Amino acid sequence: MWWAWPFLPALMLLSELSVVRVQTAPCQTCQKLAESLIKGLERTANKNFGGGNTAWEEEKLAKYARSETRLLEIVESACEKTDFECNQLLEQIEDQVETWWFHRQQEAPDLWEWLCIEELRLCCPPGHFGPDCKACFYSCKKCSSPQDYKCLDCKPGWMLHDNKCVDIDECGTELSRCPSNTYCHNTDGSHECRGCDQACVGCMGSGPARCKKCARGYKLKGAKCLDVDECSERAIACPGLNEACINEVGSFHCDCADGFIRRDSICVENKPPVDPEKGLFDDMTDDEVLVLQQMFFGVVICALATLAAKGDMVFTAIFIGGVAAMAGYWLTEKGDYVLDGFLKGR
Repeated sequence: MWWAWPFLPALMLLSELSVVRVQTAPCQTCQKLAESLIKGLERTANKNFGGGNTAWEEEKLAKYARSETRLLEIVESACEKTDFECNQLLEQIEDQVETWWFHRQQEAPDLWEWLCIEELRLCCPPGHFGPDCKACFYSCKKCSSPQDYKCLDCKPGWMLHDNKCVDIDECGTELSRCPSNTYCHNTDGSHECRGCDQACVGCMGSGPARCKKCARGYKLKGAKCLDVDECSERAIACPGLNEACINEVGSFHCDCADGFIRRDSICVENKPPVDPEKGLFDDMTDDEVLVLQQMFFGVVICALATLAAKGDMVFTAIFIGGVAAMAGYWLTEKGDYVLDGFLKGR
């Protein structure tokens, strides 16, 4: 192998150039390869290890879906034999393709985005350009420079005109589909449906001047739908007795006039509640009650004493018994309570 030594530097240079070529492979090659792999995935979707439709074949089909056999079939037909750049790139990224196939396919179904943008960084995300993937003008999907007049393709809602992305007014076309009682409001790159003014039934824009028809409780005055003051325009807006009309935006309601309250759907005068009549002795103090008790005992005893002095034995017996009984009750709290209740009518 001594004869190979003079060619060693050249071989090393060719190897480095090959690596550089793969590392700087154009985005178009990577995108084309990713699209070809996805087409192979679709083409082999209904294949399995054998043939037929038996349960055994269906079980094999489930295993085939994520098998290395299927991956090999897809990879072998991904690049045309004459496409040197595609075959070279595929050879260099076999590990990434296997990683996506066995581990990342579910969470990253977009192979081009995962492989060409995130993993290999050969392509820029949409709306970016150049080797450093700088951002395009906000309305551009593809561009050659960050200026607004360097757009190559536009984002949805924009239209390319002289390398500028011009906003599409969806409200002036049939692209907008707003529900009833709303109107279309154009925004940059899109549109939104906004509610009509409360004075409107259908509208062409915001405010009471853009109504198609005035809502109930409003009427057209000049160019606007304005509130109707039912309280001043109706002869008897509130027919109930002692009711007052109160105007509201688009309507009115009836309420009781000042000094009246509603009871059982009728407005009656709001009078302060009348206090219940007081008894004859309700305002007397305890001392006054005690004095009256003493006076009462004294009158009764005097009357009985007078009758007993006339020699009437019956009244004499009543007098002696009454004195004894009253003296007993007088000395007890119960007797005081009974007389107190009797005098106050309790």
